[in-house]
Amino acid sequence: MKPIVQIAIDGPVGSGKSDISASLATTLGFVFIYTGAMYRALALLCQQSGVDTKDAQGALALLSTHTIDLEPPLPDSKKPYRAFIDGKDVTEQLFTPDVDRGSSDVGVIPDVRKFMVRRQQELAKGKSVIMEGRDIGLRVLPEANLKIYLTADPEERAKRRYEQYRRKGTAKTLEEMIEDTKFRDAQDMSRVTDPLQKLPDAWELDTTHMSQDDVIRAIIGELKKRSLI
Repeated sequence: MKPIVQIAIDGPVGSGKSDISASLATTLGFVFIYTGAMYRALALLCQQSGVDTKDAQGALALLSTHTIDLEPPLPDSKKPYRAFIDGKDVTEQLFTPDVDRGSSDVGVIPDVRKFMVRRQQELAKGKSVIMEGRDIGLRVLPEANLKIYLTADPEERAKRRYEQYRRKGTAKTLEEMIEDTKFRDAQDMSRVTDPLQKLPDAWELDTTHMSQDDVIRAIIGELKKRSLI
């Protein structure tokens, strides 16, 4: 039986965490858990239910009366996961500017984060996983075999997000995306509960001038260096 290896990847918005984590999980045969999809699903649920995403009690009430789940993708799917609200696949509805901003709103609510952390730990229990987010190494997988802090310059991260949304036909200028990225950074790093931070035991990787393949190779090299694979 292969030993369980758990990798926690944290970092600011637009640093490439989701794509890198998904590709790495496929390469290594690990389970990919995209925690951001859970916050995005809650933001979507708030919007569908007419609840303000900054309403702590309202958001928590929705979590207690609805189910949010993640499942592996279907064969040949372009997405490395599927997200569900009450059993309905909402994966394709999670990437709009409104859901993007709303996910940051619900993500700073302490009780929401506590609820999500428990659920994420349940999903990872007993599995070799790659999990990405903002507080994975700190709260969700504090005993992870490798903690990675993935980052890049704010402008580069904004460009990546701009291209992502442009391909989806979302009308937002690069200047607006730069401002939004800086806003998200400030919100993530200044929240009271589990703010985004580079942990002392995390391995930092700056991806500003790296391709996705370069990043994957670097991480695999680090895993081999630590005799984890």
